[in-house]
Amino acid sequence: MPAPDDRHYLASHEWHKPEGDLVVIGVSQPAVDELTDITYLEITKDAGSIRPGEAFGEIESVKATSELYCGVAGEVVEVNTAVLDNPALINNDCYGEGWIIKVRPADPDAASALLSAADYQATAAD
Repeated sequence: MPAPDDRHYLASHEWHKPEGDLVVIGVSQPAVDELTDITYLEITKDAGSIRPGEAFGEIESVKATSELYCGVAGEVVEVNTAVLDNPALINNDCYGEGWIIKVRPADPDAASALLSAADYQATAAD
């Protein structure tokens, strides 16, 4: 599945989708494919300020555990409790119902400085 071009990406596989005055963050399909069955999700930053490059949680699968990173400065305003209760939502719909957090960015255009879908796909293919 190609990376949707309505969002921006980190090389560490987190996508950032501007949505109104918020940025929705989740993990990409290449990350899901690499991790295989996601079994656990922990959010360590569920509210308050966050900086670019700051970890906001961990995602675990039968193969590995990886930290989750935010690419924009701002304030965490919402956590998707449905994925905390059922991490398989990320396996099934990582670009939709499997979103993880929402951030109100300090700079509304901050996400556009991240990787484009094409640049991310080139990086993810390496």
